[in-house]
Amino acid sequence: MSDAHEPLPPVPHIYPQGCFFKSLSDIEGKKVVVMGLGLNGGGEASVRFLLNHGAYVIATDMKSQADLQTTVDSLNNDTSLDKSRLTYRLGEHRIEDFEEADCVIKNPGVKYDGNKYLAAAKAIETDISLFLAFSKAPIIAVTGSKGKSSTVSAIYYGLKQSGFSAFLGGNITVSPLTFLEQTDSTTPVVLELSSWQLADLRGRKLLKPKVSIITKIIPDHQNFYHSMLAYVNDKKLIYADQGKKDFAIFDFDSDPAADGGTLIDNWGDIFAKECKATILRYSKKTLPEGTLGVWQDKKGTGFARLSTKILDTLPQDYEKTTETVLKDLIVPGKHMRANVLNAALVLRIMGVSPERIIEVLGRWNGIEHRLEFFHECKINKTTYRFYNDSAATVPEAAAEATQAFGKPVIFLTGGTDKGLDLSPIANGICDNGKNIVPRAVYLLAGSATDKMIGDFKEENIKYKGPFNSVEEMLTTLKTDLESADDEKIPQIVVFSPGATSFGMFKNEFDRGNQFKSCVKKVFAK
Repeated sequence: MSDAHEPLPPVPHIYPQGCFFKSLSDIEGKKVVVMGLGLNGGGEASVRFLLNHGAYVIATDMKSQADLQTTVDSLNNDTSLDKSRLTYRLGEHRIEDFEEADCVIKNPGVKYDGNKYLAAAKAIETDISLFLAFSKAPIIAVTGSKGKSSTVSAIYYGLKQSGFSAFLGGNITVSPLTFLEQTDSTTPVVLELSSWQLADLRGRKLLKPKVSIITKIIPDHQNFYHSMLAYVNDKKLIYADQGKKDFAIFDFDSDPAADGGTLIDNWGDIFAKECKATILRYSKKTLPEGTLGVWQDKKGTGFARLSTKILDTLPQDYEKTTETVLKDLIVPGKHMRANVLNAALVLRIMGVSPERIIEVLGRWNGIEHRLEFFHECKINKTTYRFYNDSAATVPEAAAEATQAFGKPVIFLTGGTDKGLDLSPIANGICDNGKNIVPRAVYLLAGSATDKMIGDFKEENIKYKGPFNSVEEMLTTLKTDLESADDEKIPQIVVFSPGATSFGMFKNEFDRGNQFKSCVKKVFAK
């Protein structure tokens, strides 16, 4: 029995249905606060969009102007903007700004619960809610814990290469407001949506994707959410307002890591029971007869089982048919194949032929900060290839990065704790007869790293560090490689932190960029 004095978890905030602005012209003359100017594009895009539609804008952020100078300069140097209607309020929030504004544009990383500024707002929107309210584009929406960015990027690439006028935005750091007025009913838009962005849509009934995908669910953001169930309940919003003519793609495989203390073996089964859309599943094994979706064989070849109800291109005498939709890929890793296989399924739903899908996705070379190959150099007679996986902010993703290449790697990891169990990293690289054990492990300092070290000691995993900077870590690595025995086979160095980047970096993208820059400096060709 729980303690009678234990506080109850907060009830999720439900927003009014629809959008505060009834039309784009309704924005003109309104006083709008953009809460969170930021460095990742969403706040800046909102300011630009609102100014271009005649609003009076206050851009406010708790970060100082010095911290946000890149964004401020980008706005100030744009001569097309009427900056007489723009006020900066940086290094602070003022309650009167929120009280007097007609509407507040909320940053998804800001909690609603207990926030006095948001409580004072007359109306709250986000860049995503504005886009969904005013765009007629068919939406392909993707959420999940792992593989979101890779999945949306592969879908977008496949659509563009197949002749669609498509757009990509959302959590991948491109605000959809930047391309809103280029969209119509013929331009599919691929949106990566975080749990926070989805939570900001609760009650609005604006998100009705033609296709929704929930990638692998594992414990994440438990420093933000009070429970795993609360985290997943926000994910569920991606399909909440879909109908039978829409499609929803869910995991089929059981996964103990999805549990998070909930005693749930497979979230995909729960999603499938609740969702009103046409259900498709994805799996690493052959799907049972009668289950529609995609799977891989042991060689990684991807298959799709679909029906005439989904594809009007199939002959009418086919109730169900199995097609090969994926073969050779450039990008490494089994988990990456799963992401690309879901992209293949979306392309098939959109009417692209299996032969074209195989050709197009076979050329896709991945995305920045996700097992991104970016540098090669020779030390003595050995070639070293460097991969940046800075967007791996959960331990399971880092563990998978060590196994993605099919041979031992030099593994650089570590960062800031966000309330997660870090043991999957140690479990994923320890010498248990099943894992591919790294050639060497180097640790970047941080609170998550401190937890990793305890796990490493229990599993007798040797490591170097922790190092207080990327440069210090790479300089030590170079010295070690210069004294190592020559290898005829090229060696892999992968930076996959398995944690967040707070303290040492602005975010995971800044971390990845700094890592790449430092590698090119320390390991110049």
